[in-house]
Amino acid sequence: MTDVAPARPGPAPRVVLVPGFWLGAWAWDDVAPHLAAAGLDPVALTLPGLEPDHPDRGSVTLEDQVCAIEDALTGGADGVATVLVAHSGAAAAATVALDRHVDEVAHVVWVDTAPASDGFVMNPDVEGPEYPLAVQWDEEMAQGSMRGLTDEQLAAFRQRAVPQPAASLRDRVALTSPRRLDVPSTIVCTAFPAAEYRSYAEQGVPFLAGLLEYRALELVDLPTGHWPMWSEPERLAAVIADRVPRGAR
Repeated sequence: MTDVAPARPGPAPRVVLVPGFWLGAWAWDDVAPHLAAAGLDPVALTLPGLEPDHPDRGSVTLEDQVCAIEDALTGGADGVATVLVAHSGAAAAATVALDRHVDEVAHVVWVDTAPASDGFVMNPDVEGPEYPLAVQWDEEMAQGSMRGLTDEQLAAFRQRAVPQPAASLRDRVALTSPRRLDVPSTIVCTAFPAAEYRSYAEQGVPFLAGLLEYRALELVDLPTGHWPMWSEPERLAAVIADRVPRGAR
């Protein structure tokens, strides 16, 4: 873990942790203690529709999830730096929330994902009210996106995963503030390296289109699978802590 200067008096900088598809706040349980030890205030979210007992996931929209992130961004003490962390498919909702609250966000960390571009739709072809986690995955996934996970972690993932509200994949991202493009941002590249991220974006992969738009964006390699909050929690926490503006702690 990176050495951390003693905390300043007053509220600690907040780190809003937004998990990707099928996950709740529990996905950050191994990361949050390292952030707290670094003098930060981790706030892990369970987005609407990802509660295990949600009665009507089909009614939950992308806008509902955006609003939950907005509430977290505006719920801290005035003048306290906030770092927004978004994993995987949460990038769409996180980008919209950033677009609306540029002044509340000191830095964005995109974990094996990228900011969405205006008009982006995650998957317009998803049918039905819910998008469940595939129960089975093959050896290629085990060596790729699932790399670094123990059997126990994989079992817990299967057991605790909640179907994603399908509308959150079908709804279109609408952005209005070009100021978001100047917010300092970091992409944590895990499942494949930074050079490939840039190459895929330049080739026109829609999910990575936003990468080419941001003007204060860095890419950091953290070689592991798609779920570094479980496979490399301490190293991921160190990357996040290092992005808190100097003097904020």
